[in-house]
Amino acid sequence: MELIIQLAYLVASVFFIYGLKMLGSPKTARKGNLFSSVGMLMAIVFTLFDKNIISYEWIIIGLVVGSGIGAVFATRVKMTGMPQMVGLLNGFGGCASALVALAEFYKVINDPALNFELDTSVTIILSIIIGAVTFTGSMIAFGKLQGLVTGKVVKYPLQHPLNLLFLLFILAAGVIVILNPANQLTLLLIIVAVSLVLGVLLVLPIGGADMPVAISLLNSYSGLAASMTGFVLKNNMLIIAGALVGASGLVLTLIMCRGMNRSLMNVVMGGWASAGSGGPAPADGKAPKGDVKSVDAEELAMILDSVSNVIIVPGYGMAVAQAQHSVRDLMNTLENKNINVRFAIHPVAGRMPGHMNVLLAEAQVPYDKLFAMEDINNDFPNTDVVIVIGANDVVNPAARNDQSSPIYGMPILNVDYAKNYFGYPSKVFQHNI
Repeated sequence: MELIIQLAYLVASVFFIYGLKMLGSPKTARKGNLFSSVGMLMAIVFTLFDKNIISYEWIIIGLVVGSGIGAVFATRVKMTGMPQMVGLLNGFGGCASALVALAEFYKVINDPALNFELDTSVTIILSIIIGAVTFTGSMIAFGKLQGLVTGKVVKYPLQHPLNLLFLLFILAAGVIVILNPANQLTLLLIIVAVSLVLGVLLVLPIGGADMPVAISLLNSYSGLAASMTGFVLKNNMLIIAGALVGASGLVLTLIMCRGMNRSLMNVVMGGWASAGSGGPAPADGKAPKGDVKSVDAEELAMILDSVSNVIIVPGYGMAVAQAQHSVRDLMNTLENKNINVRFAIHPVAGRMPGHMNVLLAEAQVPYDKLFAMEDINNDFPNTDVVIVIGANDVVNPAARNDQSSPIYGMPILNVDYAKNYFGYPSKVFQHNI
């Protein structure tokens, strides 16, 4: 039976990896999600045949209650609330890993027949630290996205030295527990408490604009915690699944940082502290040109009636207004007039990676209409009309021209290079007609 279980884990891992690969494209994302779900179901089912399981009552209760809560969340959460849900799930994953590691530690110290192995002790400490930090950090991220906690950058005296002190303390205490696990339950609980506080202190200074990066990073943490717990339980499936989540979350975090022209350390340390201090940049000849004019809906309709190529740039404002269905209707109307319509998606257009793609897919916008920034940016000079809906920073030319701007250096969609573009006015956003 043990051999069968390990083979099932291997097959489930293949499903995970293949599903993760399919998630890289909007066209195959749904199938990828299905493949990954099948792999997880297979892993759970075959784990139930493990010889170490002596009672199924609490397992069944946990499956029923957890599945019920998950189903309610999945069906009731709004698309604009998806980042909050992801934050919660990250936190729950980290909390589960920490609790399992604590339970394993408690079991060993209370059973004279069991002894701590070095690798088990190390992974217990890592699972507890990473899991606890992930839990409270994710709860703060959820609170910021939900409006329960201020979305502003929160600074406090000796912020970085205090965080470093807490980190050094839990690492030093962890080494003590590893070297002498017996009678160290109290110290281990102190490590848990300090790790929980550290999670709050690490995420609280991160501003709302950086939450997509924070969510991705916390997702990576939850995977690492799960992988450490896999080593504690000597479960190969948990090790592989956690490693996949940890690695993919880190890669996604780095992609988000590049999309915002930020370093990961700058985000983790809390906000735009070093941005916007260089003064205005010299003119480079690439500043927006043309006249700023106001048009009403009828005038815009007349302009659109005579063009052949349109790019729509959606932003989070569109998501908040739940306007994706109206945007889809606009696309259908333009295409009925034989106008080519495409959507330009900036990496941080929503409140989390891929958020905008999901919103538009929900509104039945075809996947082949969605283009990433790097795939469409060079097409703007040849585009007749660009319509910006609910976006600001991702199209703001200040990112190119104004060194005093907090978004200076951030890659943006070059909408101002188009022949005509429309959107809500701001100090630096011009509308050529």
